[in-house]
Amino acid sequence: MAVSVFRNIPYAAGPTGAARFAAPTPVSSVPGAPGAPDLHGAPGADGPGPTAPAPERRFPADLSPLMGPGWVRGEDYLTLNVWTPWTDGDAPVMVFVHGGAFLSGTGQAPVYDGTPFARDGVVLVTLNYRLGALGWLDLPDAPRNRGLLDVLAALRWVREHIADYGGDPDRVTVFGQSAGGMIVSALLVTPEAAGLFRGAISQSGGLHALTGAEAAETTRALADRLGVPATAEAFAGIPDERLVSALAEVPGMGPRLSPLGVVLDGLDDAPPPHPVDLLVGTNTQESLLYQRPEQSAAIDAVFRDARERLVSRYDKAFTYDFDWRGGPFGACHAVELPFVFDHTELPALRTANGLLGPDVPASLAAEMHGAWVRFATHGDPGWSGTHRFR
Repeated sequence: MAVSVFRNIPYAAGPTGAARFAAPTPVSSVPGAPGAPDLHGAPGADGPGPTAPAPERRFPADLSPLMGPGWVRGEDYLTLNVWTPWTDGDAPVMVFVHGGAFLSGTGQAPVYDGTPFARDGVVLVTLNYRLGALGWLDLPDAPRNRGLLDVLAALRWVREHIADYGGDPDRVTVFGQSAGGMIVSALLVTPEAAGLFRGAISQSGGLHALTGAEAAETTRALADRLGVPATAEAFAGIPDERLVSALAEVPGMGPRLSPLGVVLDGLDDAPPPHPVDLLVGTNTQESLLYQRPEQSAAIDAVFRDARERLVSRYDKAFTYDFDWRGGPFGACHAVELPFVFDHTELPALRTANGLLGPDVPASLAAEMHGAWVRFATHGDPGWSGTHRFR
């Protein structure tokens, strides 16, 4: 099946100046759509476009296939990429929200290449959203959860334009991992997201959110470090580089591994989740990615508990455990992603400190990737209860 890819399509205007802390605003044109100028003729279209400001982060494992090239400077980074098999407009659509602890990452990372999904008849969309202080710092004079608002803007773009790329806007599944999985879970209880997707997959995310008090603690710590009032007006004068470096000096709180996150005060009083098909899962050894044995039980419990808060809100939900332990870091956080995207062949994943190591079962990638395709196509991954990938 022929596959086409369109990269760096803006779904919202680039956040600049004080607008870095405002809600996303629409763009007036949609480059890349059929009938519009060929996106591949634009400068830089074949390479990585700008990404959200982010620090360089180090892990025991080489996560470059999942994290991408790092911060690529440029203001117009609220963009998405589309891989399409060019059907008659009735193909299921999957929209991926990357992880990175709300601090880093990009939808342009090599593992997220959507060719295998398009090969199997799915239109695949990946996206960037605001990270760090710009996207998630809770401020009294700015909209809350600006990164979540970015994802909503991207989903509205998909609703309005994906038919031009062969996708069915009524058959959209949104999926994400880690911070992206938490964003997906938050979308389920966000009224503005109703009707934008019919299926949701949360990988190692679940319904885990910060309280307003917890978010305020990070805001105060960052403001003190920068020597400014804890307001968006004051932060607007701070360059991106300084915001990134100062936030990297603010410690995470307990096992959460990030000082930022979705803020959902009154979670117990949140509206009932949108009636969509739901697939939720975790890896059995999440904490091994971080190599923090003194907190391993607490870290693993965060992921398990977030999954059970989410699943309990649904009468029917498909669940999975990922338990393949053949790589150097076992069934750790993020190890399932190359299997989901059917990209276990990438050399950086198979080195001594790669996420997978040299011996990777091809059958597991076929099984897991196929389950995600079936879920997007039929609303059923192919099992009942909890399925164990191993």
